[in-house]
Amino acid sequence: MPFFFAGKIDKILKTCYTVYMITKRIIAFDIGDKRIGVAVTDPFNEYALPSETYWRVGKFEEDVYAVLRIATEKDAGAIVCGLPLNFDGTESVQTIKTQKFIDAMRAHTDIPVYAEDERFTTMQAHEIQRICGVKRKDRKNSVDSIAASYILENFLMTRKSGGQR
Repeated sequence: MPFFFAGKIDKILKTCYTVYMITKRIIAFDIGDKRIGVAVTDPFNEYALPSETYWRVGKFEEDVYAVLRIATEKDAGAIVCGLPLNFDGTESVQTIKTQKFIDAMRAHTDIPVYAEDERFTTMQAHEIQRICGVKRKDRKNSVDSIAASYILENFLMTRKSGGQR
C-alpha cells in the first residue's frame, strides 16, 4: 500500500464505522388522557432517556399530529407506544382508547409504530420520583416521560434478547 494512504485508511474506516453505528433513534410515548410522556434512545439505540411531556389539547386529531411531529423532530426511525393492560393482561377501557390513538398514528405516518406492554411503568416512575425526592406538586411534570423511558427500556431489552419486533 502506498505510504500516502496509510494514515487515511484508518481515518476513513473509523468514519465509516461511526456513521454505520449511528442510526435513527427510537421514540416512546406513554399515552394518557391528559398528558403524553416522551422518551428517546441515545444515538446508538442502547438506552432510553426521558424527554418531555406533551399536554393534550383535547382534540384527538391535533394530539395525534402533535405526537407525530415530535417523532419527526426527534428523527425517530421507530415509535413505541405503551399499551395499558390490566394486571392480569386483559384489556381495559384505557387499552381501547390507547389502541385507537396508536391506530390513528399508524394511519398518518410511515414510521413503524409498535405497542409495548406498559404494566407497572407508571408505578416505577412514581417510585423513582419519590426516591429522588421530587416534590409531590412537581411529579406530574415528569412522571409520564419517566414512564415512557421504562416502556422504551423494556422494548430495547426485548429487542436485544432476540424478541420479535
